[in-house]
Amino acid sequence: MAETDREANRFTARASRYASVGANVGGVAARMAAARLFGGKDGAPTNAAALAQALGGLKGPIMKVAQLLATVPDLLPPEYAAELQKLQADAPPMGAAFVKRRMMAELGADWQDRFGGFDLKPAAAASLGQVHRAESRDGAKLACKLQYPDMQSAVEADLKQLQVVFALHRRMNSWLDTSEIAKEIGARVREELDYVREAKHAALYGSVLRDIDSVRVPTVHPDLSTKRLLTLGWLDGEKILNFADAPIEIRNRIAQAMFRAWWHPFSRAAVIHGDPHLGNYTVFSEGGEAQGINLLDYGCVRIFHPRFVGGVVDLYRGLLEGDRDRVVHAYEVWGFKKLDRETVDILNIWARFIYGPLLEDRTRTVADGIEPGAYGRREAFSVHQALKERGPVTIPQEFVFMDRAAVGLGAVFLHLRSELNYHRLFEAEIERFSLETLAQRQETTLVEAGLPAPA
Repeated sequence: MAETDREANRFTARASRYASVGANVGGVAARMAAARLFGGKDGAPTNAAALAQALGGLKGPIMKVAQLLATVPDLLPPEYAAELQKLQADAPPMGAAFVKRRMMAELGADWQDRFGGFDLKPAAAASLGQVHRAESRDGAKLACKLQYPDMQSAVEADLKQLQVVFALHRRMNSWLDTSEIAKEIGARVREELDYVREAKHAALYGSVLRDIDSVRVPTVHPDLSTKRLLTLGWLDGEKILNFADAPIEIRNRIAQAMFRAWWHPFSRAAVIHGDPHLGNYTVFSEGGEAQGINLLDYGCVRIFHPRFVGGVVDLYRGLLEGDRDRVVHAYEVWGFKKLDRETVDILNIWARFIYGPLLEDRTRTVADGIEPGAYGRREAFSVHQALKERGPVTIPQEFVFMDRAAVGLGAVFLHLRSELNYHRLFEAEIERFSLETLAQRQETTLVEAGLPAPA
């Protein structure tokens, strides 16, 4: 069989799997609902494995959604989160003939003449596309991210299945309204399909991190980019886990670079990288020693209204100073509704966990004596149980990726076992903070990058 035929059949097979996944997910949902309806247990571990198997049959963009769900604290029961976290984005890589056709579709029949070299074998494959090494005409090393075909319809099909999962969650867990979470996940995943927007995100980060030597952002090559092809400068680096057993000063240096990579853009432009996944950054070295990180992927970026950042600062200050009115104001700014005293106390359980390392003016690890595997479990369980009695609570749309980024960043510090004064690092980022200054900085940065202001 010719390679082009094999490729066509491969992607046709991908489409056909969408016809069966709905039945698979629906079947699991039906079994869970029936068990609940007739007073039995929902067989959580068994059904969790079945749901993961149903979703895993796609091996495509829904893996990104499923893994994202698993990282939002307390959104899913622990056994479901554990199963979904096992899933890996494993889309079949495009072969050489198919890559040539895709590149021709994006850059024209003479596309190869626009590069000094192009490796048809992918350097990495992900859920929405794959990355190829290349060289520019002047010899610069490039990374070309080429989107798989038909991803728009694939993502929309995945998001429909996500609605099934969320509807099931609302029926069985009335204490948590997931409607805003679904909106946010849908919006961010759809944005990841637009490589023109991702190029602007990379330009934005290049601008806001320009003076941070410990964080490197790839340059954008707009002449070699389209809506489904993104060409960036190639940044050499090693996986962060290669440094898990490095001397503490090296691990601390990497952790501090990670802290600045996330919090500096947030405090200066109200923007956050919503996916602190281990594959989205590498460690660069100079003189044989690790110096900082390369921030590689800009698909999942969240731009906030400056008032949201003001809420983050207010909650921090309120918790630090015991100012309850300021804490309540922060929650209201974020969009939490119907906040009585008990609900605020429940939300504060999670807030004190997330902000914990920032509130103590001392050098410490993130977990601070807690076993990494148990980190956050007690707080999540307490919030879960309390909200079941008090609910329902609607998680505001903007809050979703902020929380996810904070948890993901904490996980990196856990891997590194870094020992830093996180309080002083955070204070340095919000020094002389004002909404007016932030709004001005954000407007300038967004205009430079060609991005619209947030609503």
